[in-house]
Amino acid sequence: LYTIKFEVMKTRLFLCYICSICTFIIGTCNKEVYGTSNDKDHSDSISTDTKFMVYDINPGEGFNLRRDVFIRAANLVKSLRNDGHDWILVLPPWLKLYHWKSNIQQNALPWVTFFDLKSLNLYVPTIDFIDFIDITGSSSIDHVIYLQRHPDNFQSKGSFDLIDQDDCQEQPPYYEKSPKLWKGYFWGLKDVYAKKFNCYSAQGSAIIMKDALKKLSARSVFIDRFETLLHIQYGSLDFFAARRSMVYSKNLRYHGDSFRKEFLESDDIRDSTPYNADDWTKQIPIKGQAQGGPYIGVHMRRGDFAHAHKNRIPSIREICSAVRVKLDELGLSKVFLATDGTKDEIKEFEKELGAAFTVHRFVPTKERLNMFYDGGIAIIDQWIAAHSRYFIGTCSSTFSLRIQEDRDILGLHPDTTYNCVCGAQASPEQCSQPTQYWAVKFS
Repeated sequence: LYTIKFEVMKTRLFLCYICSICTFIIGTCNKEVYGTSNDKDHSDSISTDTKFMVYDINPGEGFNLRRDVFIRAANLVKSLRNDGHDWILVLPPWLKLYHWKSNIQQNALPWVTFFDLKSLNLYVPTIDFIDFIDITGSSSIDHVIYLQRHPDNFQSKGSFDLIDQDDCQEQPPYYEKSPKLWKGYFWGLKDVYAKKFNCYSAQGSAIIMKDALKKLSARSVFIDRFETLLHIQYGSLDFFAARRSMVYSKNLRYHGDSFRKEFLESDDIRDSTPYNADDWTKQIPIKGQAQGGPYIGVHMRRGDFAHAHKNRIPSIREICSAVRVKLDELGLSKVFLATDGTKDEIKEFEKELGAAFTVHRFVPTKERLNMFYDGGIAIIDQWIAAHSRYFIGTCSSTFSLRIQEDRDILGLHPDTTYNCVCGAQASPEQCSQPTQYWAVKFS
């Protein structure tokens, strides 16, 4: 579906790297503002014992679930390394996702477009896929493991953790073109291929892959449909350490911070939101020490989400009513709105909120859209909303959850963070306020 020539892909990734250190706005480069792609060079540490684990998930899944699955994959690699095995995590290129609606080229984007690789490497050795090709000198992957749901389906009374090499339950997106040459999905990159392919039936946490990987002779393994596996220990310190390592790129943070300062009278000094982006392991705030900017952050999820959750999603009038109450309570007049709503829905929000209040949104120019892509715009939205004095999210939305986690990391109080609006039609069983139980842990 997304077929592009390998040479074009490499050129595009190189341009993405350049974009991460160059601004289209002023036409200059500034290393204090824009990050570089290869902040961590693994070439000196690569040996014949080094192995590479590539992973990916169902192409139809969204941006924020992909961020969640990174945590599962990173902790599997961490566990392997804790056992003395030299594994490196290889990040899959980003293809254009369902929610990335802009009519621009958004295929085979490297993770450095959105995240700071140096920060990821403070947790486990991590490289983009293009770096994997450069390091190994080949576009081949030794072994593809395609995960599928285990037929046990958590019904047995014994261990829930099961992994078996198995026949494929359905036609996978890979085929054997010739002996030791498997073609298929591979992010639409024509020159990438695998030497071996197997389906594995799996259920349980990602840890079940550890013994299977140890038994393989392959140096590079690609585990597809990684979302089949659960977190090794959800809510543990390792879980949150991997999450905290996902520092947004300097470029995106810079533009989010610039917007805060220009339109929302917000900066880290006035808001008491210091952030150690150079070393997230030292970003250990005191809960509630941060004040946040003089505005309310609102995430209003609409589109397919509103259609799928009709039994609990609030009307725009209900959302605005809750926002007005909190604005009056806090003596604020500004709202930052992050939404996938239509132009008409945004106008309705502004009208229902009232002329006494000002609604701000980060609306990128064409140049910025081509620089940040839809994923980057989403991150800028989340970054600005995370710095608000008070945040009102969408119940059960992973987009809102990421903002809540960012607010925990900044040190904002949970009472100003874990809030959403339930529709009047929703029962308590269908909709409730997000729990503070899973707030980010630091020790």
